[in-house]
Amino acid sequence: MRKGVKVAIVGSVFAAMVGGAGYGGYNFVTALNGGGGGTEKRTGPPSADEVQETSEKFFAAWEKGDSATASSYTNDEVDAGKVFGSFVVDARIDDVRIEPGKPTGTGGRTVPFSVAATVSYDGKSKELAYKSELTVVRGKTTGRALVDWQPSVVHPELKAGDTLFTGEAAAPPIEAVGRDGTVLTKEKYPSLGPILDTLRERYGDDAGGTPGVELGIRHTAAEAGDTTLLTLAEGKAGKVETTISGRVQAAAEKAVKKYAESSVVALRPSTGQVLAVANNRQDGFNAAFQGELPPGSTMKIITAATLIDNGVTSMNGPAPCPDTATWQSQTFKNLPGLKADETPNATLANSFMRSCNTAFIKLIDEGPMNDASLTEEAQQRFGLGRDNWKTGIVSMDGKVPPSSGPNRAANAIGQGDVLMNPLNMASVTATAITGQFRQPYLVSPELDDRQLATAKGLKAGTSSQLKQMMRLTATQGTAADVMSGLGGDIGAKTGSAEIDGNAEADSWFTGFRGDVAAAAMSEGGGRGGEAAGPMVVDVLKAGG
Repeated sequence: MRKGVKVAIVGSVFAAMVGGAGYGGYNFVTALNGGGGGTEKRTGPPSADEVQETSEKFFAAWEKGDSATASSYTNDEVDAGKVFGSFVVDARIDDVRIEPGKPTGTGGRTVPFSVAATVSYDGKSKELAYKSELTVVRGKTTGRALVDWQPSVVHPELKAGDTLFTGEAAAPPIEAVGRDGTVLTKEKYPSLGPILDTLRERYGDDAGGTPGVELGIRHTAAEAGDTTLLTLAEGKAGKVETTISGRVQAAAEKAVKKYAESSVVALRPSTGQVLAVANNRQDGFNAAFQGELPPGSTMKIITAATLIDNGVTSMNGPAPCPDTATWQSQTFKNLPGLKADETPNATLANSFMRSCNTAFIKLIDEGPMNDASLTEEAQQRFGLGRDNWKTGIVSMDGKVPPSSGPNRAANAIGQGDVLMNPLNMASVTATAITGQFRQPYLVSPELDDRQLATAKGLKAGTSSQLKQMMRLTATQGTAADVMSGLGGDIGAKTGSAEIDGNAEADSWFTGFRGDVAAAAMSEGGGRGGEAAGPMVVDVLKAGG
């Protein structure tokens, strides 16, 4: 029995030695008479030789179309196998040639490379070329040098769960046009890329086109349309009309490029039509429409409306601004640099335009205010938080839940449980200045007979006061510097939202000029006027 066990051990170790011979980092020690045997894992970052050897073997297997072997050189064989399987079988890509570049990054462990290949389907072929990169890391359990698996290794536009395919497109191509007849393409307006894919998925079949043959990415998200990478045979494009303004969209695209992780939306308050939507994000997420983040002091537009509608105070009514305000044992402070004003003559307009947190914290506790007051105002007056907006693409319509304890106070200043995105805040501004809630939309509801959300809107007196307080903020308050270059009837509200664990606050800003409302957000962008403000100003200049 003992001999049988010993032979099994020796056999398994020998197999491990042979299987790992190409990695040069294992010491084989064995003793047949009680000495034992095994392998010693390497530790620490992979060496330059290991990076070269691993990447070369990975590329060689990939070029041969050997999905199993290529996947074995990654630290996630299962997921890599699925993507490589779709690359070879579903995407019909062959004749792969890979040209590695000079390693870069920390320790030279990142290898850039270019891919050239041929895509073939039903007698049609086309050349494919693109660039990507991989990083070699040390395997946690084996100690082997392995490719750190990310779907983007195979193609830079692939994300988790995505697969490749070649064949007849799921939907015909579309020619999306703006309100002025401008043809909207992802090449001219990069931010619209994912949106155009969604529009094609939703409206392509009804737009009068016929599908072509293409190499594309099939996304796991149900609401996301396929992304075309290469067209082998052209289909006939159907026409889809949108509310986008080419001029305003161009300004929005340019504006977001200046700030990392930023988003902006512009719309027409008199109609609810979206004029522009742009994002500059590493993850490609449409945070402008789907983001869920605390909006900071831009929320004070809704809070001020709630205070006015509940008879707590008015634009010219009292709203003292002390240094601190304590709510159920939690102390709230103003932003650094804001000079307190504790005189009883301080008004809501003054505290609004200076963005005084403590004034709103103290007033939110006044009768008849309760835990659900902000929620009711947001839903009934501003059309938020009912999960019923139908913009034409996927969107989130704000969250203002009833909150008790310290979060009831935090909600009043756009922290706590309140979540918004630039689309929501642009809509809030539009409702504030017109008194009417008009659900934002990107595609006319007449195209697919969808019902837009409705809400009561604001009393004329409330709307008038909000608009005047936003005007004061833009000309005398926290937004005065950034808005100084704009003419006409203007108004704004600044915001900065502190997120636990983040060194810098998120920058928020919403404003209007004439019949254009816009809102922007930049994660980690600081105060409202530092990042979000300039983006809104650039868009308002184009939309005026």
